[in-house]
Amino acid sequence: MPQSPAYWLVKTEPECFSIHDLAASPNQTTCWSGVRNFQARNFMRDGMKLGDQVFFYHSNAAPPAIVGLAVVVREAYPDPTAWDPKDDHYDPKASPENPVWQMVDLQLQEIFPRPVGLDELRAVPALKGMELLRKGSRLSVQPVKAAEFAAVMRLAQTAAQTQRGSKAHGAKTSAPGKASIATRSSTARH
Repeated sequence: MPQSPAYWLVKTEPECFSIHDLAASPNQTTCWSGVRNFQARNFMRDGMKLGDQVFFYHSNAAPPAIVGLAVVVREAYPDPTAWDPKDDHYDPKASPENPVWQMVDLQLQEIFPRPVGLDELRAVPALKGMELLRKGSRLSVQPVKAAEFAAVMRLAQTAAQTQRGSKAHGAKTSAPGKASIATRSSTARH
């Protein structure tokens, strides 16, 4: 019996690699390299499967927000950036014989019409247990429960309907999916 798709969230800093960078990538696909947290790696290695849907979250943005949706198009495989001394994510303990770190390939599915901000997410009772909203949560790859996924998608769809309604009434809207950039962190994917 086929397994139901799972849901995930990946964090990235938009000045390092934004959802617009993903959209501009060949086939709108990228490898999710550079993850150097064991729990996040384990989620990719052991949990992420072909077809799983993945929220794309811009951290260190104003506001931090879920900005779109991707899908897993290649399951976990060794991350060669770990044994490249010139790469920012180099790990001297990793090698081709002992890869240690894994990555998956993600393909863009959708850029939301507007970012779904952290404050907006916190205001939704159905999301109160979401890992992203847990105090002190810093995982760059994290699971999302099906009910949480549905709640966020409702917010994104409401945003799309509101934006279409505003355009119909002549109101100005900002560029879709754009978020301001803040500072860079070494824990982000790109």
